[in-house]
Amino acid sequence: MIRTENVSYSIKGKKLISDISVAFEPNEISMILGPNGAGKSTLINLLSQQISCTEGNVWFDNSDINLLPKNHLAKVRAVLSQNINMVFPLNVEEVVMMGRYPHFQSKPGKIDEAICSEAMALFNIYDMAKRNYQSLSGGEKQRVHFARVLSQVWPDEGNKTKVLLLDEPLTYLDIYYQHEFLTVLREFMQKQKMVIVGVVHDLNLAYKFADKVTLLQKGKLVSHGLKDEVISKDSIKAVFRVEPNILLNEKGERFLCF
Repeated sequence: MIRTENVSYSIKGKKLISDISVAFEPNEISMILGPNGAGKSTLINLLSQQISCTEGNVWFDNSDINLLPKNHLAKVRAVLSQNINMVFPLNVEEVVMMGRYPHFQSKPGKIDEAICSEAMALFNIYDMAKRNYQSLSGGEKQRVHFARVLSQVWPDEGNKTKVLLLDEPLTYLDIYYQHEFLTVLREFMQKQKMVIVGVVHDLNLAYKFADKVTLLQKGKLVSHGLKDEVISKDSIKAVFRVEPNILLNEKGERFLCF
């Protein structure tokens, strides 16, 4: 489990996150929703230690995350940020192998190479392995980073809880790859105890794939819980200032129509 306790974050006197206490459990896909400026990315950055809380604490399996060894966290936690640009002229398989860096010292072993090959095949980028990363489209680059972060927290059938933090991971993808990635995450949770937290903008994707939803507005926690409880007509109208209709498709699944 990863949780925040009365977490706040301020910069130049302005609070971007204010007094948020929320817990993200293993074997659940948790999605953070909210309008622009709600504090979604700031919360992800606090969970990933890219920035430090100005108040409160972040806990990982009942330990203060700041007291845990960095090399330990690197083996069990992967982060996908919004920025997928890279300056160095690496090829695709070299970028994916970056996810395995915490797991070996001088050079990758056969297990590392096998994991990277499997991760590339999983996202249909194996044939691009020798291509220059800079030559790829935005969506292709995104899939390369999917392979990278999943190779970092690849299931090892151990008892350790893995953590995957995703900041707007679906931005450059068409609808097929959006659904494919979220389906893969669901399958990964069947193989390893895993905490998955992601920021998304598409409310219907959250409705379809999330187990829990965290709703933010102006840096404050509005609601956290089961998606059917959090994503309601009243809450969406109050936070996003648009009123949805909640409909059922032919499979009996709920979706929002605006």
